[in-house]
This record gives sequence, C-alpha cells and structure tokens, in this order.
Amino acid sequence: MNKATLYERLSIGLDMVVEAHEVLRGESGKEIPGVKMDETKYANATVTTITILDSRGEEYMGRPKGTYITVDAPSVRENNRDVHKEIGLLLGEKLREILRLGPDDSVLLVGLGNWNATPDALGPRVIDASLITRHLHKYCPDELQGGLRSVSAIAPGVLGLTGIETAEIINGVVDKIKPDVVIAIDALAASCLDRIATSIQIADTGINPGSGVGNRRAGINEESVGCRVIAIGIPTVVNAAVIAHNVVEALLEQFKTSPSLYRLYKNIHEEVIEDIINSVLSPYKENLMVTPKEIDDLIDRMSRIVAGGIAQALHPAIGPDEFDAYLN
Repeated sequence: MNKATLYERLSIGLDMVVEAHEVLRGESGKEIPGVKMDETKYANATVTTITILDSRGEEYMGRPKGTYITVDAPSVRENNRDVHKEIGLLLGEKLREILRLGPDDSVLLVGLGNWNATPDALGPRVIDASLITRHLHKYCPDELQGGLRSVSAIAPGVLGLTGIETAEIINGVVDKIKPDVVIAIDALAASCLDRIATSIQIADTGINPGSGVGNRRAGINEESVGCRVIAIGIPTVVNAAVIAHNVVEALLEQFKTSPSLYRLYKNIHEEVIEDIINSVLSPYKENLMVTPKEIDDLIDRMSRIVAGGIAQALHPAIGPDEFDAYLN
C-alpha cells in the first residue's frame, strides 16, 4: 500500500522531516519541487539537511519554509562515551549554525513533555542535565564574561498535568524575561525503529507538541511566541500501525519471488490490508505507540548528549575537551 495514503487514512503524522521526504521522493521517483536536500557523512553519523525553499515545498511537505537538520547516529546505542561526546559536539556545531546568535543574546530552554511518562520525558530530562546560567550570569568571573551566555529553562509539563496549554506558559515566561531565542526540546514519533533514540532533528520553524502521537497542541513558533524558536527532537516511539504495515509490505515483497504467490499479491486490494491492520490493532488503531523496554537508559543517554550539544552551541567559554564537566 502507498505509505502516504496509509498514514493519511490512519491519521499518522510524520514528525521526522527526513522520513516525510523519503516517503514523498520514493513514491514520486523524482526530486520534490521547492525542496533541497544535502547529506554529509561523518565517522559515526550522517547529517541530512532538508531545506523547504518556497510555497511549493510547503505544499508538498506539509511544513513551513525553513531548515530541518537530522543527525542519524546509530552508534550512540553503544556504551561508548567517546562516541557520545563526538555526537554531542556535532550536534553543537549544527545547532550553532542554525541559531546564529549574537554575543549578548539570551536563550530560554523549554523541555516539553510529561516527566511521568518515560518515552515523553526527554525534554524535562534535557533541562535537568543542562547548564543554566541566567541567575549567575551577573556574578560569574570576569574571565568568563561573554563566554557563558545567559540561559534560563523551564519544563512546563503537559496540559493533562497542569490544566494549562504549554504554549500559554511559554508565552507568559517569554513576555516576562524576553529571551532572544527559545530552544524547545521534545520527544518525537518515527516511522522507522532504527531511529528510536539514535536520530536528532533540529528545525528553525518551531514545533507542534504531541503531533506525532495524535495529540496535537498549540504550535510553538516565532509567530505565537514572539521570538525565534529552534526545535530539537528525538524519536522515542513508533506507531504500531506503521510497524504492522512494514511487516505486511515485507511479506508481500517475498511473494514476488513466487509466480503463484505473486498473482495472489497483485489481487490484494489496499483496503483489505488497511482493514487487517485496523482489526489487529483494535481498539487502539492509530493510538498504539511502541517503545523499547530499555527506553529509560536511552532517554538518559540522549538527554545528556543533547544537553552537551546545547552547552557547546551556547557557551563559547566551554571548549570541546571540558563541556562534559559542566553538565549536572
């Protein structure tokens, strides 16, 4: 079945722009108008930059014009601190490029998500591990003045815990402290199991909390907040319907090797496959999310990598050889 059609019928959103790009380009067999893609390979990561250039790209991709950077680093699964440090430094480099901060710019970190649900706790965990300096900035040593940027942070929770829209809380804080940039960190939903806790997405277009799990909240972007919003996201779940579809597709591909089975394969209508997936996943259907049993360790590892990358991007006084020591 056509993936884009399945996702639309099951109301499955693709948080990862690189995945949406793969689906659209794979099905059309050609480049997407108004969209540019660049890919760079590193020793332990691949960085894909997708730029939506104009209204044509916005229409095809279903996302606002801007830059979307994905760092794919499967090697972070290994318990190798040198690799983790390398990915943190790479994240800091890419984040610094997209932030374009002035020497006196201040930053508000926002850890989105529910700290009581591990797959959704990435944002609050990153805040726990981050270097927060706004309350100390006036009193830091002279040699660090200008080297430690003014950084504040909040983990506002979710609507179900607070009764307040996350965007409303952020707007109130931004109105009070007036940061130059907001960096929002959130957990995402992927369509590929390999990307769980190994891919990092950076976007300069803001974020829609909960969109990947069918729980879309008010958008957090420059228009709604009043200052630039940079989003950092890591996939922590995969929709079960996507996994079921991938299994069916793999099985049907095997049918092609047998003439008799291939005739059967050609006669299977897309609606039949959709009905089978719906019946197997009933009563949850598109609302069933899958995450690994070791998600606690994965979240802890990735939150420290992200916090380290943010520290590198924001604080010029912290060099690559010592930024680990500044993390909580």
